[in-house]
Amino acid sequence: MEREQFIALISEEQESLRRFLLALCEGDRMEAEDIAQEAMVKAYIAMERFVERAKFSTWLFKIAYNTFLDHQRSGWNRRTDLDAAEQMPGGPGADDAFQYQELYEAIGTLPLKEKSAILLFYVSGYSVKEIAKITGGSQLAVKQQLSRGRVKLRQILER
Repeated sequence: MEREQFIALISEEQESLRRFLLALCEGDRMEAEDIAQEAMVKAYIAMERFVERAKFSTWLFKIAYNTFLDHQRSGWNRRTDLDAAEQMPGGPGADDAFQYQELYEAIGTLPLKEKSAILLFYVSGYSVKEIAKITGGSQLAVKQQLSRGRVKLRQILER
């Protein structure tokens, strides 16, 4: 793959990749941005191994998902404590950041595999087959994760 082709493909997928990671990181924009940048660098370094017959977005999301898992395993987390957050100045769009807070909190309570399946399917629009490739699971496992995740989210959001 040529550099220019890679840049064009990344440009097409960048927004949905960041949205997926933002939801995985439960709204922590700094963490999501760091993981997105790291994933894109990894993809650039590995672009020669990309097989053209594969779907680029699936390949990129798999790299991003694995990068997220690496960050989780390493204990890397830059969450700000609530006392410090209260002292941070808010911009004119600060209230907009809380628009989906209840949903982020509900998604945040799900186990990682269910959370990932829900986000990839409903937010990013991937098929069950593609999600299985991204997460390294079977299609049956993804269907079960989607089903369990929907039930849990419904219960949480109905309260």
